[in-house]
Amino acid sequence: MTINHGILSQLGDGDSYSVAGDVATFKATSEQTDGKYALFEVVLAPQLGPPPHIHSREDEAFYILEGSIEFYLDEQTVVATPGTFLHSPKGQLHSFKNIGSAPAKMLILATPGGLEFFLYQSELK
Repeated sequence: MTINHGILSQLGDGDSYSVAGDVATFKATSEQTDGKYALFEVVLAPQLGPPPHIHSREDEAFYILEGSIEFYLDEQTVVATPGTFLHSPKGQLHSFKNIGSAPAKMLILATPGGLEFFLYQSELK
């Protein structure tokens, strides 16, 4: 929802999409932010995550809400738990995986916006 030149997204709000067993819910899209960023909540299934990849256009920031997620940032491995913040600048080889036995949840901020249209194309809702 857009409010007085801003965005309000409450619990349960946002379109949800599925990618390889994970679910992303958009809290702010590049369309709503004039292309500046996209913010989405991602629920990762146990033992799943994307393969190593590089973004040539977007920086990504990750904030862990639930679970344990193992990140690969270039040649470094980091285990991120609730409250952990990570930033992956464009051009950095990275991937992540839920290493727990229960779903994990995180927020992903991509800047500039547009990454959401590339990643998530099959609607759940």
